[in-house]
Amino acid sequence: MKKIVECVPNFSEGRDAEVVDQIADAIAAVRGVFVLDREMDSDHHRSVITYAGEPDACVEAAVRAAAKAAQLIDLTQHHGAHPRMGALDVLPFVPIKGVTMDDCIELAQRAGERIARELKIPVYLYEKAATKPTRVNLADVRKGEFEGLRREVELNPARQPDFGEPMLHPTAGAVAVGARAPLIAYNINLGTDDLNIAKQIARAVRGSSGGLHYVKALGVELKNRGLVQVTMNLVNHEASPMFRAFELVKLEADRYGVAIVGSEIVGLVPQAALAACADYYLRFEDFSDDLILENRLQAALEDYDANVAAMIETETELPWLGSLHEAVAAGDLSPGGGSVAAYAGSLAAALGVMTGNLTLGKKKYENVEAEIRELIAQLDDLSDDLRAAIPEDSDSQERALDAIRMPRASEAERLARDGAIEEATKALVTLRLRVAGNASEILDLLDELSEIGNPIAFADLAVGAQLALTALRGAAYQIFTCLGSIADPEFTNRHRAELDEMLTRGQDAVVGVEERFFKMYPR
Repeated sequence: MKKIVECVPNFSEGRDAEVVDQIADAIAAVRGVFVLDREMDSDHHRSVITYAGEPDACVEAAVRAAAKAAQLIDLTQHHGAHPRMGALDVLPFVPIKGVTMDDCIELAQRAGERIARELKIPVYLYEKAATKPTRVNLADVRKGEFEGLRREVELNPARQPDFGEPMLHPTAGAVAVGARAPLIAYNINLGTDDLNIAKQIARAVRGSSGGLHYVKALGVELKNRGLVQVTMNLVNHEASPMFRAFELVKLEADRYGVAIVGSEIVGLVPQAALAACADYYLRFEDFSDDLILENRLQAALEDYDANVAAMIETETELPWLGSLHEAVAAGDLSPGGGSVAAYAGSLAAALGVMTGNLTLGKKKYENVEAEIRELIAQLDDLSDDLRAAIPEDSDSQERALDAIRMPRASEAERLARDGAIEEATKALVTLRLRVAGNASEILDLLDELSEIGNPIAFADLAVGAQLALTALRGAAYQIFTCLGSIADPEFTNRHRAELDEMLTRGQDAVVGVEERFFKMYPR
């Protein structure tokens, strides 16, 4: 995967493993998503599921998880140590690879809008996705919890949601959806049942009351264990590391004559955070991440993968082409015309690069060498993107099919299914517009190359132009088919006009290449 997002949804259920399993299964059923971890806590009456995957797939998984949580969790019957306002209480999107914080903000907005529209659960945007300063802090958003917010949301305009009507779902409450950097959920258990001590220590530790920057802390009771706990979120573990939080809690606990009996991590933790603790307590000399076995092994594997990829690149792709041919011919809907259109476009770009390379180094063309190199670079980039789109189109098509297969027995299920189909189809259109746009750019570049390139490869360049036009038209056919099932007229009209303009320009470019070819090689 070139783009990876992490999601860490928190659910208001920590005692019924079957409920948590059903929610996790709903997430795992989405193609392109991987459930990495799940944690349950009966005292907090809360569970945390960590999953990661492709951005669009993570949004789809979030909506399905919210739907399943709303179906299985009743907040009117829920009581636990942890603050909560929703069945799916918190839903953060975290950038991991190939995505920015702005990308995650957009994903949070999409997920929030769908949860409100499809499930009738109001959504508040928080952290980096917050629409107003008073909603950056999750504690401010969740103030009053389910019971308090249920009364206030209808009366206080400042508490109205970002998406949805100003009333909570009767049993599922509301959801806080946000975008944030990776954080560590870290809890320290104290050898006492005095909740006031835990609250006083939490006050001393958290940044908002003068403690450590980037640390949020609460004191909670663990009734099942006869203990209390300082539960913390370390939102920047580099600025306020785990060992510093531990030492400050220990220092404050000593004031009350209370021992630390243990600590725990909820969810997953970056390896660097644990390495920092090892460095601090063991007082290593000249310690670096490069000394960690797993890091060295990962680097070696990455070098190996890069070398294998380079060997494949320099040898031949015909075996892979054969497997694509077999997959297309197998009789399934994916891979299909969208993937084939992307592959045709990548071959068109490759023929352009070939023509450029046959031009470079020739004295006759030295005056256009800089232009040729720039054209080659652009064609290489477009070819890479189109090759990446081949499996992406197949995956996106599968997500659309998954949406079509969703249950529709009840009105709520039908609405959820219709929304999922619309969202998946729009994503498919967006991907295929990328293919069409790339093919259109390739045609422009081949047209330019036909004016200045080495005529020895003119026939190959003309083949490339035809392939690029095929890619453009093929993607357009697929898009027009999708647009026919989308209910959003603004979306469909905008993209129909965009496609019409690309098709006209692409045909003009092919005509230009053909005219130059037949001028040089008359029929």
